[in-house]
Amino acid sequence: MSEINYKDTLNLPVNNFPMKANLAHKEPERLRWWEKEHDLYAKIRVASKGKPKFILHDGPPYANGQIHIGHALNKILKDIIVKFKTMRGHDAHYVPGWDCHGLPIEHALFKEMGITDKSQVDQVKFRKKARKYAEKYISIQREEFKRLGIFGDWDKPYLTMNPEYQAAIIECFAKLYADGYVYKGEKPIHWCSECETALAEAELEYADKQSDSVFVRFKVNVDESKKAFFVQKIVDDIVKDKAADIKHIVDAINVKDAFILIWTTTPWTLPANVAIALHKDLEYGLYEVDGNILIFANDLFEQIKEKTGLGLRKPIKSFKGSAFQHLKCDHPFIDRRSLVVLADYVSSEEGTGCVHIAPGHGQDDYEVGISHQLPIISPVDEKGQFTDEFPPGQGQKVLKGGNKIVIEILRKSEDLLSHEKIQHSYPHCWRCKSPVIFRSTKQWFLSVDHEDLRAKLKDIINDASQSKWIPEWGKNRILGMLEDRPDWCLSRQRYWGVAIPIFYCEKCGKEHLTSEMVDKIIDVVKKENADAWFYRDNSYFIPEGFTCRSCGASTFIKETDILDVWFDSGVSHQAVLAKNDELGYPCAMYLEGSDQHRGWFQTSLIASVALHGISPFKEVLTHGFTVDAQGKKMSKSQGNVVAPQEVMQKYGADILRLWVSSCDYSQDMRISDDILVQMADAYRKIRNTFKYIVGNLDDFDHMKDAVLIAELDEVDKWALGECMEMVKKVTNSYETYKFHHIYRLIYNFCVKEMSSFYLDVLKDRLYTAKKDGKERRSSQTAMYWILRNLTKVLAPILPFTCEEVWQTRTIEAKYESVHLADWPGEHPDLIDLELIEKWRTIMNFRDFVNTLIEREREQGKIGSSLEAKVVINTIDDVFTKTLVKFEQDYLAFVLIVSKVIVGPDTKEMYETHGDYVDQSGTVLAQVSVTVAEGDKCPRCWVRSDKIGENKVHPDLCPKCIKALE
Repeated sequence: MSEINYKDTLNLPVNNFPMKANLAHKEPERLRWWEKEHDLYAKIRVASKGKPKFILHDGPPYANGQIHIGHALNKILKDIIVKFKTMRGHDAHYVPGWDCHGLPIEHALFKEMGITDKSQVDQVKFRKKARKYAEKYISIQREEFKRLGIFGDWDKPYLTMNPEYQAAIIECFAKLYADGYVYKGEKPIHWCSECETALAEAELEYADKQSDSVFVRFKVNVDESKKAFFVQKIVDDIVKDKAADIKHIVDAINVKDAFILIWTTTPWTLPANVAIALHKDLEYGLYEVDGNILIFANDLFEQIKEKTGLGLRKPIKSFKGSAFQHLKCDHPFIDRRSLVVLADYVSSEEGTGCVHIAPGHGQDDYEVGISHQLPIISPVDEKGQFTDEFPPGQGQKVLKGGNKIVIEILRKSEDLLSHEKIQHSYPHCWRCKSPVIFRSTKQWFLSVDHEDLRAKLKDIINDASQSKWIPEWGKNRILGMLEDRPDWCLSRQRYWGVAIPIFYCEKCGKEHLTSEMVDKIIDVVKKENADAWFYRDNSYFIPEGFTCRSCGASTFIKETDILDVWFDSGVSHQAVLAKNDELGYPCAMYLEGSDQHRGWFQTSLIASVALHGISPFKEVLTHGFTVDAQGKKMSKSQGNVVAPQEVMQKYGADILRLWVSSCDYSQDMRISDDILVQMADAYRKIRNTFKYIVGNLDDFDHMKDAVLIAELDEVDKWALGECMEMVKKVTNSYETYKFHHIYRLIYNFCVKEMSSFYLDVLKDRLYTAKKDGKERRSSQTAMYWILRNLTKVLAPILPFTCEEVWQTRTIEAKYESVHLADWPGEHPDLIDLELIEKWRTIMNFRDFVNTLIEREREQGKIGSSLEAKVVINTIDDVFTKTLVKFEQDYLAFVLIVSKVIVGPDTKEMYETHGDYVDQSGTVLAQVSVTVAEGDKCPRCWVRSDKIGENKVHPDLCPKCIKALE
């Protein structure tokens, strides 16, 4: 036996790319390397100069707390796109932003200060505290976003509280006001009585609420209903007396009075009732109950009978709703008449088909009231309490004691026919989570129908050349929300924000905002910020000698309301994009959660089209929400919150980013610790591919050692072709934003084509072949290109890991970072589909052979696969041709066995064998496995019957002897 230590002659991997990623520790170090040592983003900006722009405009999060998993998801999706577009040859300058004003920050600061009422603090002092509070959380969130590996202009973000931005807000408001889009009017709006402010649609959350459900009757006023058509009709059909009034009718059918039955879940709005709406085409019946007539929709007969417990029978007579128009009823407990009107939105789905109308407490009611010139009554103050307009309830919260008072009054008047508690979906304030009310007040509005704005918005949304919606359902979602949306309420009765820049004449109340005023306001705000409005004298803003255009007075007062925070962010395309030549307006993309169809997407679109007639974006990408493993909404009370900070501390940011890429963002995305464990396992398999390739390229210099592509060994050509096919599909998936396809394509490539087959097959060649021989250099050449491409296509998703690969193994020396590198070329000439199909056939066959080998191993007949001999009796002609193209030694190399015998009439079959079949069950070959003849080579572990023939290396097989020559 030879005394040579053949282990020293092997080409074992030299690896300084550890299998243990230790991301939680290494990623912060990498961040410092990017930022402090290399100023990487600045270098990316320089390298991108002059390239085609792709600007993804950041939707600003609120600066009021640490980031949550939804923030992480959103920012990672944006970063994946920006990094891809940058490598793909675009100037993808990313400027992050923050929403700094409004109720979210004000509410959080009040909570921190222990304040429940804004009147407890001085406004100017509070605004300074709010600014510091926002600055604090901007700093916190910025570091957390950077920790996620997000690249951007973090030193120069856009902040809605910056003086330049605030000035742009005022500039946009002034233009919209001058163009007639903005007006002040009294309308019912959503009102939070806890926060004491108006709320926009986007500031509402719907949750279950227990409400009082009541059926209430309104008595028909006999003397004031003579003109109602249904009275004339009943007269014709029953008493045949055309001169008769309703009194004759009720007398003719032997009843005392007639009542219309309404149903409502907001009894507190009944003091504001002025009308009852019916549908013109519904059938309404006259039902006799205890000597009275009760009128309601016939379709709801069974429901009403069950709910009220009344002994209802078939109606005496039925009429279309149009017959009841102009009927007047007595309010149940106020000396007021309620006019019966017709409205198309009335339905017979629930209630009575007779809708109580309080124009001061509902949008539909308001529109009915305006169309019929009804009074707008709203006896409720900013605290949600009844005013002295309703003395019995004065000072009572309408949703609490106020409701009870109204119900008790109805019970005493005997007009309450049914009362129960019901659970139903109800709007709540998004910040304090309290149920809101509809309340009529004077507010500033932006008209969505002025100059056909609503129609223009729909046209732009429907035109893919002006705005593309990803996924496609996003288009229908926003169209549905625009269809019936009311005018945009711009007023907020809060402290922290940009004031509505309007002056009122102190004498006559006339509003004023001239171009001279606008210029002066903008100039002061740019110098001092928007706080100046609240502490500077009017003379700073009003031109000298200016007088009221209505009455000639010269004293004025300022508007105290601030602008809706959605207006602040909704004009970011003007404050940020239009004012920065490096960005540009419109931008390429907006990307936010699906709630922004009624939020930022919509407000940005409204503002942009009203201001300039164009969409602010070319594409809109919408993602779903993060939920737990069971699909439930995350909440601290349920204990199912996944905090990104904890994920990064435990697993690292790259695991979180891999999870984002694995999700179908068009739906809600599930995350839990179990899911993250699965992601960590997937990451390890990808990392193992990197580790293996890097370790086996230690002695390979691409510039000196590479084999020409045309001269690569066939298995290497196949592997490189599979890689390029993967790159092609991955690139297309990046371009179409199908990130979960990217994850699956890359994961499968690493696990199936690479780890399970190619890299496994190569071990013998890489470790035992001649160090600088063509076979080994061929495989190293293919592995180099695979490493290069894999690192690049994964860089947008795993930026830390891919940078680690790039710094561990020189891949392209001209790029100091993978994030400065260009995207892989597609090289279609390298994708030989016929070759790929051939080798996929071999891969499948190898899997089958491995099952037979494993069977032998379980029985203790062989150890490793290298002890095996495989005999293949081919039956199918096509499959035969595939196998016989290979030399038997090459097949042994591919199957990782010592010997292969193959042929269509192979007689050497053994007891243990199996039939290899295709998908249809047709037998392609018979395969048997046994122990290979000969001795085991101590260097490569292959069994050979030719060991001992060489005098210098009597222990080695011919293949190893050749490698050492």
